[in-house]
Amino acid sequence: MTLYAEVIGDPIKHSKSPLIHGFWLKKLGIVADYHAHHVPAEGLGDYFATRRADPDWRGCNITLPHKIAALDHVADPGGVRQSIGAINTVFRGEKGELVGTNTDAAGFFAPIADDEWAHRDAIVIGAGGAARAILFALAQADIGSVTVLARSPLKAAALLSHFGLKGQVLKMDAPLPAAELLVNSSPLGMVGQPPLDIDLSPLPDNAVVYDVVYTPLETGLLARARDHGLDTVDGLDMLIGQAAFAFELFFGQAPPADCEDELRALLLK
Repeated sequence: MTLYAEVIGDPIKHSKSPLIHGFWLKKLGIVADYHAHHVPAEGLGDYFATRRADPDWRGCNITLPHKIAALDHVADPGGVRQSIGAINTVFRGEKGELVGTNTDAAGFFAPIADDEWAHRDAIVIGAGGAARAILFALAQADIGSVTVLARSPLKAAALLSHFGLKGQVLKMDAPLPAAELLVNSSPLGMVGQPPLDIDLSPLPDNAVVYDVVYTPLETGLLARARDHGLDTVDGLDMLIGQAAFAFELFFGQAPPADCEDELRALLLK
């Protein structure tokens, strides 16, 4: 049998993870497979029970809506539940156990790590599993004030408190405050989802607009940011970054470091 890993979610057809991992497997000559697998919320427990008994299964990446619920089905030796509160990767441990971790935080921060974010202000749109990883990363970077735009103010306020961040919570349609970093961690703007329609004019000229959505890659948010002359980071940067950490957990080798341009070209076809 062939070793394999996969990405799970609901929906899942939009995922580019199979292209990324498949590209790296081919480059490294690793005989293994990586594919997408649709798992509805009610099937999550059965999914992990089945994969736990399959020795060829090396792990999975996790996307919406399972990043929090999956914690109930795996071991958590790294204390991710207490720190980030959501996982995006499950891999098989040394004793065969299923271990949950989160590579989103490192993947998110990698494209902006060269900038100094200490004591600068940020805006995060959304309060789900991706927002947890992003807020964790911003807290580690000693960010200043954080404004969270969310449908659930109580949930967003709890996240700020959990990560020890100072800031405020606003409704999704509230005017933006001035901030040097704006991150969309919500699915708004994704294919099949409502658009994210916000006025970017309050942002300063040196602001960075970062959208974790990658289908489409050129979201309405990023297009408006470029129209305002702002620097942008697209969803592929975070996607590739978090995938690289997961790939090594699954297959025991780091992905090749000298072919990112080729990979991005493949993903943009």
